Amino acid sequence: GPAMASSAAPNAAPKLIDIAVNLTDPMFRGIYRGKEKHKDDLALVLQRAWRAGLQRIMITGTDLEESKSALQMAQTDERLFCTVGCHPTKCLEYQAAGAEAYTGQLRALFAQDAASGRPRKVVAVGEAGLDYDRLEFCPADVQKEYFMRQIDLAHDLQLPMFLHLRNAYTDFLDIMQTQRTRFPGGVVHSYDGPLAVAQQLLALDLYIGINGCSLRQAENLDVVRQLPLERLMIETDAPWCDIRPTHASFQYVKSQGTPSAKKPEKFVEGQAVKGRNEPENAVQVAEIVAALKNVSVEEVAAVTTANALRVFFSSPSSSSS
Repeated sequence: GPAMASSAAPNAAPKLIDIAVNLTDPMFRGIYRGKEKHKDDLALVLQRAWRAGLQRIMITGTDLEESKSALQMAQTDERLFCTVGCHPTKCLEYQAAGAEAYTGQLRALFAQDAASGRPRKVVAVGEAGLDYDRLEFCPADVQKEYFMRQIDLAHDLQLPMFLHLRNAYTDFLDIMQTQRTRFPGGVVHSYDGPLAVAQQLLALDLYIGINGCSLRQAENLDVVRQLPLERLMIETDAPWCDIRPTHASFQYVKSQGTPSAKKPEKFVEGQAVKGRNEPENAVQVAEIVAALKNVSVEEVAAVTTANALRVFFSSPSSSSS
């Protein structure tokens, strides 16, 4: 009868890929600002993510050491993958190590992964880009130089890029105008900028990553409403960018996620921690995008997952089957 019409269970979680999780962050080990507040619960965080319908997670590599850790962690589960690169705010360490030496060590991680004989784990060069909101960590000229170095690396390896852009729109677009054709694809992750810039990024054949930080204000929601779903990817940027009741997007969240301890000290095993975002909440981002685009969560999940697969997982070397 009609009850048989749907093959999926009504409460089956939509299948998602979270393209940005800072899984190497000490918070997932119970350490906050250098102090141990509770026991390591990374395994439980991942368990909740898989239960919530996540198919794959990309662990963000933000510098050489974090990229090493990200690759090591990615090797522990067939659904985990990572990026390797240097975040704009970390580029002084790139400069200090010497450009050739640091690039060589990044390159060695790609080579190590390629030679493993297992499915590829490193799916992108990054997190790389420009951040002019935090110039106190690294001046603009240094950021630009080492962004270019990583574009060269992506060109040499013919890998997509995982890109960071904060308040550096003109310089970023100028660089992309000349460099975009040199690497096969990419996403500008955690996008929170204006519509006109987003449209230029789309015209350059880049995708846009949406998370809680992309959805804080009413004007952010207006931007996302106007972006084509075919060019979006879903991410949490956990443990950052949690969606809060004060955000314009909160009204559209349906899944409340795992109950949270009010603060790290009050941690209960199997609970989340208030203010520490986790990948299971990718479904909340999908719910908000679905409401803004006036489509089902299932459609958002299907299209954004296809987008992530196309950009990061379509080369024969990285198929996980």
